[in-house]
Amino acid sequence: MTTKLILTHDVAKLGSAGDVVEVKDGYARNYLVPRKLATPWTKGAQRQIDQMAEARRKRTIESLEQAQAGRAWLQENVITVTATAGANGRLFGAVTTAELAEAVKAAGGPAIDRRKIEVVPPIKSTGRHSASVRLHADVVAPLEVSVVAAR
Repeated sequence: MTTKLILTHDVAKLGSAGDVVEVKDGYARNYLVPRKLATPWTKGAQRQIDQMAEARRKRTIESLEQAQAGRAWLQENVITVTATAGANGRLFGAVTTAELAEAVKAAGGPAIDRRKIEVVPPIKSTGRHSASVRLHADVVAPLEVSVVAAR
């Protein structure tokens, strides 16, 4: 027998939050429902899911436009970060993604989650470096960083 469920969280190899799935009774009863990964499907719950999906679609369009505007700002500007460094320009530690996110915000740029910034290789010296920022699922922006030694 199978049971119809609405996923409340993303489940690997099954679906994402809000999807309606049919799974075997034991999988639903022993794994998905007790861990609050899914709830039983009902007509009322289906209506609620449809409303949430519509709101999510509208937010996605707005956030895509914001992400594209953020990418344009990041492409035009170079972010300056001040860090303590030795005589040869080598930093004591590395510039963290949290410091980069704070520097972008301080420079008047878009608010960026530090977990969305990717720095490869780590920034461990003064000078000009590059990183990338995933602003949206479809929008990745380059981030130019200028690291100067603190005096």
